Amino acid sequence: MRKKKAKRIPRFSPWQRALLIVVAVLLAAAVAVGVADARRVRFYMSGAEEIRVPYGERYEEPGVYAVSVGRLFGESRRRLPVVVRGSVGEELGEYTLRYVTPYLFRLYGTERRVTVVDETPPVLRLHTREGYLPSWLDGYDEEGWEAWDEHDGDLSERVLRRAEGDSFVYTVTDSSGNTASVTRSPHYAVTAPEIRLNGGDHIDVNAGLAFHDPGCTATDSLGNDLTQYVRVEGEVSSFQPGDYELRYSITNALGQTVSAVRTVSVIPIRNPGVIEPDRNTIYLTFDDGPGPYTGRLLDVLAFYNVRATFFVTGLNPDYENQIGRAWREGHSIGVHSATHDYYSIYASEEAFFADFNAVEDIILRQTGTTTRLFRFPGGSSNTVSRFNPGVMTRLTRAMTDMGYIYFDWNVDSNDAGGTRDTESILRNLKDGCTGRHVSVVLQHDIKDYSVDAVESFIVWALNNGYQFAPLTESSPRAQHGVNN
Repeated sequence: MRKKKAKRIPRFSPWQRALLIVVAVLLAAAVAVGVADARRVRFYMSGAEEIRVPYGERYEEPGVYAVSVGRLFGESRRRLPVVVRGSVGEELGEYTLRYVTPYLFRLYGTERRVTVVDETPPVLRLHTREGYLPSWLDGYDEEGWEAWDEHDGDLSERVLRRAEGDSFVYTVTDSSGNTASVTRSPHYAVTAPEIRLNGGDHIDVNAGLAFHDPGCTATDSLGNDLTQYVRVEGEVSSFQPGDYELRYSITNALGQTVSAVRTVSVIPIRNPGVIEPDRNTIYLTFDDGPGPYTGRLLDVLAFYNVRATFFVTGLNPDYENQIGRAWREGHSIGVHSATHDYYSIYASEEAFFADFNAVEDIILRQTGTTTRLFRFPGGSSNTVSRFNPGVMTRLTRAMTDMGYIYFDWNVDSNDAGGTRDTESILRNLKDGCTGRHVSVVLQHDIKDYSVDAVESFIVWALNNGYQFAPLTESSPRAQHGVNN
């Protein structure tokens, strides 16, 4: 096996060894001096350590340089190389730039924070339509807008509009909180309309079953009729005397209102005074008809030339024509009830009036006129209405204030009570009228056995010096005491 030949280590010449020694000494001296001088790196930064850059603008580096500095030899004039680490992007946010330089086997550095911000409000532009003039009533018909932001883009759908008086304020805010605001003040084509009250701002009306508002007119400055847009607030209790206020107003699309106020005074009607008859008088009255026996009854009355009073209902439509006949033959017609359903009629004043009006309409169709005479179902003294406490007290007052006259009776044939016998009814009539100056007789023309007693009773009364008469507004009332 062959031995490898050892490499020969080169020898330095004396001058080379001397040079190496000098270099080593110098380096050691330099290190010693550096340690003694405590040298380090100092950075000088142009611009601020924190910089805000508007969105959309390019970041321009202000610059940074570094020098060494020590205790013994101070600051060097020679600038050290600086490397920038990091960059500033285009999107909103905070960026960090680090500046570093190597020196004496160490790495020195400093930092700058750069924030890209959006501080520019959006652009908000209002659209306009050439020749457009808004009206007072319709208000402003929005012409539109558009909003744009450099960062967020189209913000048109985020625009908010609010009304301030006659103007509109539009605002939009971008994602960075920047707000743009624009005001639009439309020039209206017409001024606010004027409401004119027919009949004046105060009217007196007689108490009645219904109040008929004379109404109003409303026009704008161009003569446009706006009456149909008038809203009326307030109520008039036509059956209850007193003062009432009605407000007529128009409100436009902006919420602006013009109005006028009318006071309505409901005046009670003064009833005519009672005229007492000069002779003993019998007032025959018949309730709940007309019916199948009314025609026969009218024949008897006509034969003896006797006039009576019929308090009619709407219960038998097939016989309503008898109302017209009775009126034409000189008999008095009064309202009784459309349904004769106590629990419906006396549920409220309004329910009573509705029932009452239904009969008034029948009478008007048959006679061509209305009547002021009526009889409460069950009489004014009825107690069946007590399910509605006080309703009869209120109704008697209201009907009297409206000029209606109600009649009860002081002679009862009892044909709706315990007897169905004609002779008994005749006896009740005779006994009830005997000795009376005024007899208001209660019968029902829907009862044949009661109608059958009429002729004999008339003959008896005429033979005993009585006269017959129909009820009128000045007849004796024969009113009962109210029990509810």
